[in-house]
Amino acid sequence: MNVGETSMEALKMALTNRNSSENLIFHSDRGVLYACSNFIKILNKNNITQSRKVNCWDNAVAESFFKTLKTEIIYQYSFKSKREARTEVFRYTEIWYNRKRRHSTLGYKTPLDIENLFNMKNVA
Repeated sequence: MNVGETSMEALKMALTNRNSSENLIFHSDRGVLYACSNFIKILNKNNITQSRKVNCWDNAVAESFFKTLKTEIIYQYSFKSKREARTEVFRYTEIWYNRKRRHSTLGYKTPLDIENLFNMKNVA
């Protein structure tokens, strides 16, 4: 599986497993894997706007996340295989970063806490 396919699979997984709402924006760097026609088709099919390259602040959240990911896991380990790296990045993101790691920009709540608050607010 190449990098572009991995990105598309991650996007599909997020769409399947997350509660989506209207007005979603996909934040990323402007790498070729996010600009390929197949990736853009998935975004368009799901009415997701891709962040704009003309405004650097659009991608600040994504850039911050990737810096944290690299600092807290990628540079700390020597992975023996792509599969091991993929497993550890998944574990870090889904178990630690989203569910347990408190974020100062979120009022020291986790992303899952914020998502749950958002979903409760939209249900009421």
